[in-house]
Parts: sequence; structure tokens; C-alpha cells
Amino acid sequence: MAMDARPKTIFLVEDNRGDIRLIQEALKSTAVPCDIVIARDGMEAMAYLYRQGQYARATPPDLILLDLNLPKKDGREVLAEIKANEALKHIPIIVLTTSRNEEDICKSYDLHVNCYISKSRNLAQLFKIVQGIEAFWLETATLPSINP
Repeated sequence: MAMDARPKTIFLVEDNRGDIRLIQEALKSTAVPCDIVIARDGMEAMAYLYRQGQYARATPPDLILLDLNLPKKDGREVLAEIKANEALKHIPIIVLTTSRNEEDICKSYDLHVNCYISKSRNLAQLFKIVQGIEAFWLETATLPSINP
């Protein structure tokens, strides 16, 4: 299988330092070279995606991993804003959250999330989840070229 020469950019929107560290570690052990960009709240996420301020030269992400429970701007609001924006709506978004609430799941799919995954608190299971995301979304799936 041919891969792009450039590393894939994964945009991790997550406020929990422990989860950030674990997801970074899991992605280090994957086959696809990737750059991980982190936003710690919803406002920072949107500034990055709109290339505002310090993010003026930001690389558009190939994939977004989005937590729902974020400070400043909730992940649900971030998801809705991305999917309503013509320049951003084709970026695949995976909600990766602790919520198993049926309302959150249904609302996320109503907002056109590409995949909803509940985080595991088990380290081995979380690694398996992240590696599964990488295997499918970065090795198997064909992703759109995003140039907002």
C-alpha cells in the first residue's frame, strides 16, 4: 500500500493531561508516521483550524480526535462548528471521550461525526483503541486532502 511521503497530522483536542500523554504514547508505537498537534480547549481548537493568531501557519489536520467535555467551548459545539464549515467539514472527526451517554452518542452522529469511541480507563485497552484508530483511519481509509 502506498502512503503519502509526509507524516499525517492528527489533531488531538483533549484537556486531560493524562489522556494526552497516553494517546501520544500509543501513537508513537504505530506504523504510520504522524505529527500530533494538541489543543486543550474548544476555543484553541477552533483558532488552530481557522489558522488564527499563533496558528497562522498551522498544517490542516488529516484526522481530529475530539473529546466532548472541554473547557471554554464544549466538544459538541466544536463538532457542530467544524461540520457546518465548508472548508473544514470533510476532515474526519472521531469523538474519543469517556461519555457513554446515549444522548451524546446520538447527538454526535446527528452532527455528522465519523466515529464515536468511548475511552477505556484500562491502559492496554486504550492503547488498543488508539492503534485501531491509526490502523483504520491512517492506513486503510482514504482521507480527503484538506486545504482550508
